[in-house]
Amino acid sequence: MTIPPSSSAPSAGHRARLVRGAILLLLVTLMLEGVARWVVRSESLLARISSPFDEASWRLRWVQRHRGGEAPYAFSFDVHHPVRGWAVAPNVRNLEVFGGKRLNTDSNGLRGAREVPFEKRPGTLRIAIFGDSFSFGEEVSDDETFAHQLERLVPGVEVLNLGVHGYGHDQELLYLREALPLYQPDIVLVGHVTDDSMRNMLAFRSFAKPWFRIAGPGLELHGTPVPTPAEFLAGHAWGSRFLDLLTMARERLLWRWGDRVGETDRLTDAILTAIFREARAAGARPGILLLPVWGELGVADPAPLPGEQFVAAIAARERVPCLV
Repeated sequence: MTIPPSSSAPSAGHRARLVRGAILLLLVTLMLEGVARWVVRSESLLARISSPFDEASWRLRWVQRHRGGEAPYAFSFDVHHPVRGWAVAPNVRNLEVFGGKRLNTDSNGLRGAREVPFEKRPGTLRIAIFGDSFSFGEEVSDDETFAHQLERLVPGVEVLNLGVHGYGHDQELLYLREALPLYQPDIVLVGHVTDDSMRNMLAFRSFAKPWFRIAGPGLELHGTPVPTPAEFLAGHAWGSRFLDLLTMARERLLWRWGDRVGETDRLTDAILTAIFREARAAGARPGILLLPVWGELGVADPAPLPGEQFVAAIAARERVPCLV
């Protein structure tokens, strides 16, 4: 007796249709990936679709500049840092930067012409300033930074400039954890501009960087050790540019209609709170500086930005002086 084939087994025609469908899907995927790679290699097209709100835009622009022969970091005085992503190079001597300005750093990368010892002088009040390019002093010489001017104006005060261009609060927290045991400052000041909060959401900005996410009652660190530029490029070549474009589109929608602002505020609150509390635990008094930017410069009494109001509220809750 002949046993008929099971009706659940796929027929030869059905298998052929599955194979053709898989081949078609593969071809469409390859075509989309090819178009996406052409788009991101076009400087003009990438400039039109990229934004400051997603890490894919920053990363693709960085790769494009690197292919064009530019140095891997934003400035010649930048160096790779496995924890913070990038840092100011140590032992910079009278380097001409920013169109005729002068830059010096000590053996640990602190800005200024003098060498800052770990142990402070007796009778000296030591202030450590953390922040981004506004605190570091982009576009100005060493003696034009507000850190230098503060030290010059207040007798008996030693001010350490630990600002690094492009940093978010996340990198500042990691830098603070490194520096507090070494320098043991009496006061910790955090220079804040609104962009710092947005940078907390990114895993790539001036280069690959660490990032925090809220985990239970605390913060969870991701992205370390940060790869070197060569390591990053080697891994980036295998990524999907089509997925990058989808990510860029998704982030635009989330910033417009989603809860990205709320997520940014919650993360910024958690990181700044950690900075304030860890500074206090190390014996330092924390404070935050709301620095004037863009259209605020030269205005006698500029209205506080929404992000500045939010940060000021965090400082008030934590009983931390907020200087405008």
